[in-house]
Amino acid sequence: MTATQPTRDDVQPVANENLDRFLTGTVTVLPILALGVVAWQVWSELLGWSDLIVFAIMYTLTGFGITVGFHRLFTHRSFKTGKAVRAILAALGSAAIEGPVISWVADHRKHHTYSDQPGDPHSPHVDHGHGLKGALRGLFHAHVGWLFIHTERGLKSRYAPDLMKDPVVSFINRTFVLWVAAGLVVPFFLGWAIGGTVAEGLTGLLWGGAVRMLVLHHATYSINSLCHFFGRRKYETTDESRNLWWLSFFTFGEAWHNNHHAFPTSARHGLSRWNFDPSAWVIWALEKTGLAWDVVRVPPERQAAKLAT
Repeated sequence: MTATQPTRDDVQPVANENLDRFLTGTVTVLPILALGVVAWQVWSELLGWSDLIVFAIMYTLTGFGITVGFHRLFTHRSFKTGKAVRAILAALGSAAIEGPVISWVADHRKHHTYSDQPGDPHSPHVDHGHGLKGALRGLFHAHVGWLFIHTERGLKSRYAPDLMKDPVVSFINRTFVLWVAAGLVVPFFLGWAIGGTVAEGLTGLLWGGAVRMLVLHHATYSINSLCHFFGRRKYETTDESRNLWWLSFFTFGEAWHNNHHAFPTSARHGLSRWNFDPSAWVIWALEKTGLAWDVVRVPPERQAAKLAT
């Protein structure tokens, strides 16, 4: 879309920028530091199947919380569902520790409003210079740098007023810290239950907590950076969104990003038959069981009309 020029009154104010940057830095850096423990664990041949099982369970649950919940349901309203499913998806997405649901949605809706234009919170193409240095600076900003900057964050009252009025989503948003804690406590007890020892619980926390956060966060960040820089542009859009097929395996189908920017409300991002998009399969399963309805689908003729030439 062609966006109007952004104004300063659509930026979410931050009460304490230093504290916000510290917390963001902690969530960003600690999982990376945990790789040292992972390396020791692998070197010492202490890595067990229980650790990988806990990682897979937590990655899948919190990943779908982001892709199906935060993104396709709450941001783009690609389908409708009841209070219980909304609460579960909001809680799972919060446990991913990518931020409270309403802030996440406000930032993402603003991104779509100004995609790769001034006002986009995380474009790799705006005001980063030219050449290789500018490209690297832009990719870093879009990947993780923007999280430490508050000059373009989406104003919640403008970009997510519907969610601010939603009692279920507002409750999950207010209790964000509890879901963060749950995202760390659950893998500990899963590891303990599967492995049978407290030590297995601690390694479950390592893999289902820190390692899961590291991989899932950078998979999400790569949508903002890599999928606006590399890959195929199947459809005509006014931005630089691109499809990056291999990233779809880590993002549950989110990396069909050009498809998504061409048809933002579509419940399916993988619009071709062989596009890997398990998030769409989850929505399909919810629909078939009566837990989701009014699922948005893009007719073939609309898709054909927007194909890149």
